[in-house]
Amino acid sequence: MKKIDGGVTAARGFLAASAAAGIKYEEREDMAMILSEVTCVTAGAFTRNLVQAAPVVRDKEIVEGTGKARAIVVNAGIANACTGEEGMRCCEEEAQEMAAVLGIRAEEVLCASTGVIGMQLPIDKLRSGIRQMAGRLAGTREAAAQAARAIMTTDTVPKEAAVQTEIGGHRVTVGGMCKGSGMIHPNMCTMLSFVTTDVCISRELLRKAVKANVKETYNMVSVDGDTSTNDTLLVLASGLAGNKEIVEEGEDYALFCQALGAVNEALAKMMARDGEGATALIEAKVIHGASKEQAAVIARSIISSSLVKAAVYGHDANWGRILCAMGYSGANFDPLHMDLWFEGGGRRELIYRDGKAWDYSEEEAADILSCQEVTVTADLKQGEEEAAAWGCDLTHDYIRINADYRS
Repeated sequence: MKKIDGGVTAARGFLAASAAAGIKYEEREDMAMILSEVTCVTAGAFTRNLVQAAPVVRDKEIVEGTGKARAIVVNAGIANACTGEEGMRCCEEEAQEMAAVLGIRAEEVLCASTGVIGMQLPIDKLRSGIRQMAGRLAGTREAAAQAARAIMTTDTVPKEAAVQTEIGGHRVTVGGMCKGSGMIHPNMCTMLSFVTTDVCISRELLRKAVKANVKETYNMVSVDGDTSTNDTLLVLASGLAGNKEIVEEGEDYALFCQALGAVNEALAKMMARDGEGATALIEAKVIHGASKEQAAVIARSIISSSLVKAAVYGHDANWGRILCAMGYSGANFDPLHMDLWFEGGGRRELIYRDGKAWDYSEEEAADILSCQEVTVTADLKQGEEEAAAWGCDLTHDYIRINADYRS
């Protein structure tokens, strides 16, 4: 498997486009479209928030129903959440417009929105944007990059990733884009993510691969402890790579899962790094755990702690906050028989061992915590399982951004 420079158009058969429809933002593109040349097997994951946006409701019906799609239309600026029947009608009208201009069926169109909750989408502007994008569809690298920029809200950078691997003697590509900067927390985290692949795989195994991978990638990200109404991951598989259809678990399935995991992990970490107001990416690693679940629960608890996030922002080696977050995670471990390390900038410092602080340098620890990428490693000394979670520091700018988000 190798990383390549690409996004949603990297895999065979996928086109993308973007447009400035004036949904909420001025003088920037705020709509994106993805189209497959053939009908795709589709899988997805969605928010666990009981308050779900109209496009989430519609997409879930399609993914869990026919499990097939050809196109995705996305807008930024307005979430189409808490919009009642009018919001659902808006999704249907978007799909009908997509079907008319692309020559596909409305049932093959998936919709996604991100932005302010409670506002109605301007359907005339959406239709105009769809018509603009239909004439711009391309399978180029630039088309993918422009689409990734168009779906941003408070994101500061576009987020794309792609890899290639060989399955059954055929080159298989997985590529994707996502947006996410605030309201990101485990249990699907708040984001939109769109992943395309040319692998030939059954619907059942694609769904199984996505479900398993979400637990180790998007559900291991936390920025601020809030889970949104619009969380959506959509994975489309065109089958154009030419490999023999993957219909059972084995080497081919494992290779695909590895490639899918690489793209989703890369996108998840990009969201954590670009958390609203963030200055540092924080990785929480739990090693030598008794079980995978134990390690994951503890890693998520560390990365979700506002006090840990604030300490990293202040470059304060306040390891007690980390032990505290581990202790209330709900997972069992022995605080009298474990190590805690800080890592960053190529340096590693032992902070805590077997029930008490180690003889570490406060200055060295502060220097490590001032790096743009900081790793907190907890060695539980109980087994061979491990897990990682990702987040960011909590800064003054986070409050500034969210205090006036609607204005």
